[in-house]
Amino acid sequence: MSGCEILHVDGIECTVEPYRWAYAETHDDAIRAHWAELAARKASVFDGRVLMMHRHAIEHGVLRGGCFETAYSRFIGWRDFGCVDRAVRNVFGMAALRAADGAFLVGEMGAHTASAGKVYFPAGTPDLSDVRDGRMDLEGSVLRELQEETGLSPDAVAVVAGWTLVVAGPRIACMREIVLGTGAEKAAASINATLASQQDPELCSVHVVRDAGEALRYDMPEFMLAYLRHAFGA
Repeated sequence: MSGCEILHVDGIECTVEPYRWAYAETHDDAIRAHWAELAARKASVFDGRVLMMHRHAIEHGVLRGGCFETAYSRFIGWRDFGCVDRAVRNVFGMAALRAADGAFLVGEMGAHTASAGKVYFPAGTPDLSDVRDGRMDLEGSVLRELQEETGLSPDAVAVVAGWTLVVAGPRIACMREIVLGTGAEKAAASINATLASQQDPELCSVHVVRDAGEALRYDMPEFMLAYLRHAFGA
């Protein structure tokens, strides 16, 4: 049974505001050591600035909250140490990439990434480039990650209104359905050709998923499986 909760909202409004993250301060030595070990194995990882959520509520069909800026290494430490500090959440947008024939396209993370081998929709932890006028622009983050990871530009896709939230413990995956004008096999071949032309792409390949059972073939987190079961009506 899934431990995920699925919710639908019309919009997401999240301000970026100051927040003192006590957990990261008290675990700083362990986080630094963990990051050093990761960086030694994966030279391409970069300790940039990302956004995490410290408060949220759903009001009148809108997810409202407050996010704060922190180091990516602190986020990774929190994640890899089991997300024990539940005062904060990992909120992120995902491009639920759907072909014209109804199948979904999912991406497999490259060996050089911090999530090597995992299979997701195109996504990423929001960062400072996703801040607009003091607010986190999650739709902009989704479209940016989609283009960076697959080569698909915003004008090549249709963005469906509304969001599907998959709440899985300390994670809130904000799914935005993105529809392509072509069938799944053709779209996957085109994206894989783009990936093959790039040096060290974040995704090593994309795969086609036509039903919830087929998703079980891949190394997907439970929130991805929960969304696909929901989307396929399983």
